[in-house]
Amino acid sequence: MPTVKVRNLKNKEIGEVQLSDAVFDAPFNEPLIHAAVRNFMANARQGSSATKTRGDVSGSGRKLWKQKGTGRARIASLRSPLWKGGGNVHGPQPRDWSYNMPKKMRRGALRSALSERVREGNLIVVEGWSLDKPKTKDFVASLATLGLEGKTLIVDSFDNENLILSARNLQRAKVVNSLGLNIYDLLYHEKLVLSQAAIEELEQLLGPKEDKSAALDDASAEKVEAASRKGTAAKPKRASKPKKEAA
Repeated sequence: MPTVKVRNLKNKEIGEVQLSDAVFDAPFNEPLIHAAVRNFMANARQGSSATKTRGDVSGSGRKLWKQKGTGRARIASLRSPLWKGGGNVHGPQPRDWSYNMPKKMRRGALRSALSERVREGNLIVVEGWSLDKPKTKDFVASLATLGLEGKTLIVDSFDNENLILSARNLQRAKVVNSLGLNIYDLLYHEKLVLSQAAIEELEQLLGPKEDKSAALDDASAEKVEAASRKGTAAKPKRASKPKKEAA
């Protein structure tokens, strides 16, 4: 179980926190992370690029000369792709590039990336990021105190409005909550800063889920045992009498 030291905004160690093995000690899976990044970038594409076909460009639809007898090539319209100012052939058209990726694969990629940040030593845990007022200068000073000079990703609660307002004008830092954490931000930013509340939320979101079927079986077994103790167990049905044969 990995252990990380907890710091305050003055960069003083105030304790330690034990991280979950399932979330922060997962093996590095590069193909899974690559697939998750491709899925994220594909879903972020606008897909709005387009070209004009011969039906979209301006121009007359009149036939310029008769089909036969002129010695020239036949022509139907000025809007043909063969003519200057004509339409485009097989150009890009608006489309949806997004596709679904299984939830277990997305969560597995996040666990692998988080664990790699821990192994690299680029994970910093802070007790809480409390600012008296929304001021970018104070936020930059706290980053310098913690030794965070490069691209930094901070995961905290969105209830911390002063932190969000102070960091929104800074290009090298980004603030998200546990639900807004994605694989692209994890790889793009060099340092990852988590609050203690964010660690608990991530362990709940990405940790192993309980087997519902096993829980239901245990609950039903307990109900049967309780019913048998009280003597209210279901009694077997009486066998029906055989019908008399007609004489």
